[in-house]
Amino acid sequence: MSRRNAFFITGTDTDVGKTFVASAMLQAFNALGKSTLGLKPVAAGCEETETGLRNSDAIELLRVMSIKMPYEQVNPIALKSAIAPHIAANEEGRRITISRLVGLCRGAMMQQADVTLIEGAGGWRVPISDRETLAELPKQLELPVVLVVGVRLGCINHACLTAEAIRRDGLQLIGWVANCIDPDMPKKVENIQTLKHALGAPCLGEIPYVHGQRPEDVCEKLDLSALL
Repeated sequence: MSRRNAFFITGTDTDVGKTFVASAMLQAFNALGKSTLGLKPVAAGCEETETGLRNSDAIELLRVMSIKMPYEQVNPIALKSAIAPHIAANEEGRRITISRLVGLCRGAMMQQADVTLIEGAGGWRVPISDRETLAELPKQLELPVVLVVGVRLGCINHACLTAEAIRRDGLQLIGWVANCIDPDMPKKVENIQTLKHALGAPCLGEIPYVHGQRPEDVCEKLDLSALL
């Protein structure tokens, strides 16, 4: 399988809309007639159900992707507490390793979708153990990275530092999405314009803040030609 059609989705922080943007991207690729696969290898913040721990982000990816597979393949590491993954895993007496995550992702990617999106957890340097961060996963899988920028006060610094870290790790920042998560942010247009000059990667879209909107409502805001 060529990894040119697989991408890692990261964010400038937690709660910046990684899953929302990833789901919108999957919907946009679906509309182009592409088969799609979305993975959330590690999810901290899961609810106990009759069938086991379930995470709302992973469920959303499963809803929109065109290739269907068991939940456990989409989200193989489900942790109950909505805290940093390494702390949540320690609470449960579990150990997460990059080598295992790489194997799990490669197994799921055997489906050979036209487009695969692998969504991270939190920001770029989120730890999964005392020794490893989740950034090692796209490094070992050699995936280009899409950065979701939560457009709010401080986003320029967070976005530039994240882009710098991605490139320092030897990976390509193939594009970024401006996700407007603060409806009252002053000088929003100016901030986005600054990011377009500073990040050195194509802006794949600007998603406005609209309360209650769904990923399928914003597909037309995305230009994913840089990924094809």
